[in-house]
Amino acid sequence: MDKKLNIFWFRRDLRLHDNHGLFRALSEDLPLLPIFIFDKNILDKLEEPEDARVEFIHNEIKDLKNKLEKSGSSLIVRYGRPEKIFEELVEEYDIAGIFSNYDHEPYGRERDKKIGELAEGKGIEFRSFRDHIIFDPSGVLKDDGDPYTVFTPYKNKWLKLFKRKMLKEHPSEEKTGNLLKISSMPFPGLEEMGFKPAGIEIPPGEFPENIIKNYDKNRDIPGIRGTTRLGIHLRFGTISIRNLMGKALDLNKTFAEELIWREFFMMIMWHFPVIENRSFKKKYENIPWRNNEKEFRSWCEGKTGYPIVDAGMRELNQTGFMHNRVRMITASFLTKHLLIDWRWGEAYFGKKLLDYELSSNNGGWQWAAGSGCDAAPYFRIFNPESQTKKFDPEHQYISKWVPEAGSEHYSPEIVNHREARERALSTFKSALK
Repeated sequence: MDKKLNIFWFRRDLRLHDNHGLFRALSEDLPLLPIFIFDKNILDKLEEPEDARVEFIHNEIKDLKNKLEKSGSSLIVRYGRPEKIFEELVEEYDIAGIFSNYDHEPYGRERDKKIGELAEGKGIEFRSFRDHIIFDPSGVLKDDGDPYTVFTPYKNKWLKLFKRKMLKEHPSEEKTGNLLKISSMPFPGLEEMGFKPAGIEIPPGEFPENIIKNYDKNRDIPGIRGTTRLGIHLRFGTISIRNLMGKALDLNKTFAEELIWREFFMMIMWHFPVIENRSFKKKYENIPWRNNEKEFRSWCEGKTGYPIVDAGMRELNQTGFMHNRVRMITASFLTKHLLIDWRWGEAYFGKKLLDYELSSNNGGWQWAAGSGCDAAPYFRIFNPESQTKKFDPEHQYISKWVPEAGSEHYSPEIVNHREARERALSTFKSALK
């Protein structure tokens, strides 16, 4: 194609509405060609062909493509490695600029660096914009310029710096007239990429205002629908963080605080990328984990003999979701009761969670293990029985996921709570001297 054009690269921003980078790209004089890449570097690491996240992305991309075609344009959808695909695209089209939204995770940063270098070598401008967070990772720092490593002062500074105008929408859907006019483009099927439908129901990307209003009262009760279930939509950008944060600040400050936690963990991962594979607190690398594989399998399968733990793991395995309170209980059980390395649990959650986000998953697991920034101290060991009495006293949650609990058909406890607690305290205390 001889005519100069710009490209917008969809990644974790799968929507036409209030999409910052897309808005900026559509505001340029040149026609815009949208693209999406099913990235083999990411997909090749997935172990199960029935991965509900890939199916979700596939469905969202199909929907996006249909919407674009109603505007007389389409969406180029490729399957492969981004560098190779961009090498092909610069041969096929006369590209002036590549637009995208930031991806702050370590892989995304490295990928974008390579594409930026490729673009620069061809005289093409590569531009990225903030879209899936309110503040950049370096937007909320201590007065001396250092990153915060404790949440509360970070939150207080975040709220101090925050201005309501930061939530202003970018009306990208109003500028679709600037899209390149092309006919429908090919679309790879799930099976072509080695995947199959997972059969897992994805919660809708709607803002449940009543749940947000009562979030502070109901968020810790796993037996009821007390949380929004919007994690997967935030992860892949099918909803706008600006829109959601606005509702949170209006309806429930506790829910808004959870969204700020998300940004805190992203900020930590940005400034300390080594924590992707290592404890934030270096001395926690000295913990002599037991890493018993049989016990790990029992935990994964929800057969530990502790009903609240098993309920959480079965919910995760069957639905791709686990209630946040139960995430803390199951993570504490694995790292403290079983003395299994938090990285094992983090990787398992990474395979199963629909809303898996590296920084939040890593932050949550290191919090539970005591190894992270602003983490629970090593001597905080959740008692599954007392957690059950407090948050699932009528066994609504347990009855749903572990109906055989209390019967002769239920798994025996794989470890005694009191003995496991003493062992954990002794092990951590000795290793952290």
